[in-house]
This record gives sequence, structure tokens and C-alpha cells, in this order.
Amino acid sequence: MVKGNLVQRTITGVLFVIILVGGILYSPLSFGILFTLICALSVHEFAHLINKSGEAHINSMITSLGGAYLFLALMGFCTSAADARIFLPYLALLLYLMITELYLKRPNPVGNWAYTMLSQLYIALPFALLNILAFHNNVATSSVTYNPILPLSIFVFIWLSDTGAYCVGSLFGKHRLFERISPKKSWEGSIGGAFFSIASSFVFAHYFPFMSTVQWVGLAAIVVIFGTWGDLTESLMKRHLGIKDSGNILPGHGGMLDRFDSALMAIPAAVVYLYILTMFH
Repeated sequence: MVKGNLVQRTITGVLFVIILVGGILYSPLSFGILFTLICALSVHEFAHLINKSGEAHINSMITSLGGAYLFLALMGFCTSAADARIFLPYLALLLYLMITELYLKRPNPVGNWAYTMLSQLYIALPFALLNILAFHNNVATSSVTYNPILPLSIFVFIWLSDTGAYCVGSLFGKHRLFERISPKKSWEGSIGGAFFSIASSFVFAHYFPFMSTVQWVGLAAIVVIFGTWGDLTESLMKRHLGIKDSGNILPGHGGMLDRFDSALMAIPAAVVYLYILTMFH
């Protein structure tokens, strides 16, 4: 049973990486399609978890469509295909989700509002922010270029951190990182994972010198730190809801939120970090 589960995990993991890396590298269109779908599925999964828990009731279809629209709207804005007016339908959608609670007569309207907005802030917005990493607007030439390496690097740093943390933690982990929320994580594992991620940043700096080595190392460190907090945040949410996995869409790996939990905090942190770099450049 364990062997079968390991094979299943490995196959799913390899396919997951191939699809994600291929989708990011192939073209801006494949990047857009892939993450619109991932964003919608992740928001839908979150809504399903909340509805199933009885904590609140949120509209899974409309929040999923809202997440997908936000991703596409920011993609359109970042590629200069549209101006800021592209966000107006999204604002209208948020107003609709607030106003409908007045008429639905559900027992916990404030909880419904809170979780509805959380689905957008916690999941949809981070995925949408990938567009800021991927599309670079050159003011001098009035052109937009697609740079798949920045969004890809976020996931590579996360994967190496997770894998390194698991391997080092399994061998040497003695001191618990955050026992109250995630009893298996250790300081030794986290430091080991960070070492692998930061080591890979030197490879990125060598092959993709559009950022200096120090800037790449800084990005890796930011992704590792905020990725760990992202992982713990989802663990806290699952513990509160009394569930082990967020879903079963990825056999052996759980749900979409289980796979992207680290990225949901690492992406916004990376965007802030890169904006700070441009301010001092």
C-alpha cells in the first residue's frame, strides 16, 4: 500500500512539474490559460471546504469566476492590452457578492462576507500577481516582454525548499519549527531547504543575469521565508476546519491549495521585494 502510494505520488508529482514548467515556459498564452485554471480551481476548492465545514456559505461558482477574471484582468493590464477599466467588472462582482447577502437570509452573513473576500485576497490575488512577475513593460520602447524565468523561479525555490526540508528534516530534524500548527516540521529541515533554494539562486544568477547574484539570493530567501509562512497558514486553516488535505484533485498530493499553499504568500512577497529593488535601482 505504501509502495503504491509512493508510486502514485511520484507520477502525480512529475506530471504536475512538467505541466507547470511547460505551461510557464511555452508561451504567454499557455501561462495565462494554466494559471487562470489553477486560480479558479483553487478558489473553488477553498469555497467547497468552507461550505462543507459549516463555518459559512459562499458562492463557489461566482467566487471561482471572480478569481479567474481577476487573473485575466491583471494579465490584460500588465500586457497593455487593456487599461484600468478592465477591473470594473471585478469590482461589480465584489459588490454583487456583498449585496446578495442582504436578500439570501442566511444565518451567518458576516462569515459569508469574510470568507468570500478571503477567497479573493488569499488565493485569487496572489495568482493574479504572477502577471507582474511575468510581464515587463519597457517604457522607453513602449513594448511588453514576457519573462517566464521570474515566475518559474518562485516555484523552483519553493520545490527545492520543500524537498530539501523534507530530506534534511527526516534525517536530522530534532527541534520543532511550529509544533502547535505543523508537528512534523523542524528547524533543521527548514534551514536545509533554505540552503538548497539559495544554492539554486546562484544557478539562476549565472544563466539569467538580468538580476545580480545578490538580488537572486535575496529573492530565494524571501520565497523560502514567506513560503514557509504560507505553508503554515494553510496548515492552520486545515487544523481549524478539521481536515487533512484540502482536496483530492492531485492523487497522493491532496488538493490545489496543498500544492500552492507556499506560493500564496511567496508570490506577493516576491512582488514587493522586486518593486523595492526597482525603487533603489
